[in-house]
Formats: sequence, C-alpha cells, structure tokens
Amino acid sequence: MSDHNDRQTDDRRTDNDTDRRTDSNTDRRTDGGETTSGEPTFEAAEYADGTVSYPPHPVGPNGAERTGTVDLREYEARVVTWTTSTATPPGVREPNTLAIVEFEMGDDYDGPPVRALGQVAEPDGGGDLFDVTIGDRVEPVYADELREPGAGIREPDSQAWDGFRFRPVEE
Repeated sequence: MSDHNDRQTDDRRTDNDTDRRTDSNTDRRTDGGETTSGEPTFEAAEYADGTVSYPPHPVGPNGAERTGTVDLREYEARVVTWTTSTATPPGVREPNTLAIVEFEMGDDYDGPPVRALGQVAEPDGGGDLFDVTIGDRVEPVYADELREPGAGIREPDSQAWDGFRFRPVEE
C-alpha cells in the first residue's frame, strides 16, 4: 500500500513542479488549471514517449509516464465530424451543434491523434451558431458557461459549468 501512496505523491510532485509555459512564454501555469494571466487552460497530458492525450490520464496510451501538460489553446484543429442536437438536456442551448475535432500538433509530433468533443461557438453577437463542415479549421475558445447552471437537477455549485467551444478560423 505504501508503494501506491508513494507513487501518487511522486505523480503530484511531477505535475506541480513542472514549469508549464505556453509557446509565447507569457502565461505561466498555476495549480488550478489557469495561467497567471487568469486565462483557463485547455489541458492535455504529455507523456515520456512524446505522446499527448486529451483528456489527461496518469498513464499514456502506450503505458508511458506522464511528464507534463500541453495547453491545446495553442493549437488549431480540424473538424472530423459534427452533429446538431435539437433535443438537448435542461439548460443546454437548442439547437446545439457539437464537433469532434483533431488537433494539429505539428510536424514533429508522431503520436496518436489528439481529439476532443465540444460545442461549436456562437458568433460574438450571439444568436445563430457558426456553420461547420468536415475539414474546417477551428480554434478552442473559452466559455464561462456551457449550459445554464440553474436549469439542471444538480446543485449549481456542485460542478463547473465552464469549458471550451470551437470557433471556425478564417483561412
């Protein structure tokens, strides 16, 4: 049992002691999943064999040890597939377009695809959703509320309601 506890302590120490910076070296990570600039991070895990996975896991897809994090805000992605839901759960916008996207991790990346599922963003003026098609370039954008916190059956304070949506990138 002590081996397991020691391993957990070592994993936490590795994650917390890693100097996590974005490519611009202006946003330093804090322990709360936010950078010191106050911007939330779209955190994926990086492993000793060079692979990256989202969502993060303690061990990589090939069994490699987790060595740090990657902020997916720094990468564009392409829409792999999408759908529009017209019968959404309480508090979720209707209609709600969702996309599975694959991040473009760069020419040097040789690991498995890094994919995420998320809502498609609304234009800044609100209202209609952006139209997306397979192959469109998108970028992650932070949203304070992905759904109305008071509309569900759970207590609003019992979970986080923020996250990332995907906005088309003009080419």
